[in-house]
Amino acid sequence: MAWPRRLGDAGGMGSTAFGDLLRDWRRQRRLSQLDLALEADVSARHVSFVESGRSTPSRAMVLRLADALAVPAREQNHLLLAAGLAPAYAERSFDDPAMAAVRAGVDRVLATYDPYPCLAVNRNWDVLQINSGTAVLLEGVARHLLETPNALRITLHPDGLAPRIRNLAQWRHHVLSRLRREAGPGRRSGLLAELESYPGGEDVSTDLGGVAVPLEVDRLDGLPLTFLSMVTTFGTALDLTAAELSLEAFLPADETTAEALRPM
Repeated sequence: MAWPRRLGDAGGMGSTAFGDLLRDWRRQRRLSQLDLALEADVSARHVSFVESGRSTPSRAMVLRLADALAVPAREQNHLLLAAGLAPAYAERSFDDPAMAAVRAGVDRVLATYDPYPCLAVNRNWDVLQINSGTAVLLEGVARHLLETPNALRITLHPDGLAPRIRNLAQWRHHVLSRLRREAGPGRRSGLLAELESYPGGEDVSTDLGGVAVPLEVDRLDGLPLTFLSMVTTFGTALDLTAAELSLEAFLPADETTAEALRPM
């Protein structure tokens, strides 16, 4: 496979694929060139030069700037390719034998959180595994949403958990904002457009005195439950599947919820 031409090769300032991508990420993060330079510990002049195509970034510089911008692993590959460099991350399926240690780790985390809900999702929020505690959130969810389960679709679809979420507009804003951030500059996923089309609105107000945005949901018998979500990821993953894997745990935010979830 031939990698794309490096910036500056036989084209100089006319070849700015990397520079355009870098600028998009910088603007999405609402940073000036000087801000990015300070974050990455490089000169603002160098940031300006690589954005304009006047300077060819090394592999180390691409990764340094990407780290300063908190660019996700998959998008780091895109930046490297745009700079004419080989990608940093390989990609295997979740069922690949080489992923056995990852799967075992997921199993242990899911079991540890039981009886509290915890599920493993991929980059598209497709559900890979759940623990038994997740059943409390899946009660009453329409069968068609469980056939190819997607965590966000199950949560916000009118046939899913949404009718039981007491603070739906607030939770929708939390979920949709996160998905927009993860989409990357200038990108809009089909899932995001679908979720935005569901009813429920968005409550953009924030209670700065709170600890975190809670998920307030009624159990099928009407008992109100309140959860705080916690996300676990593989921080040193060198494979895209592992790097993009998230374990979403829902911990009781009050004693009523904790008591309701304790085994009988």
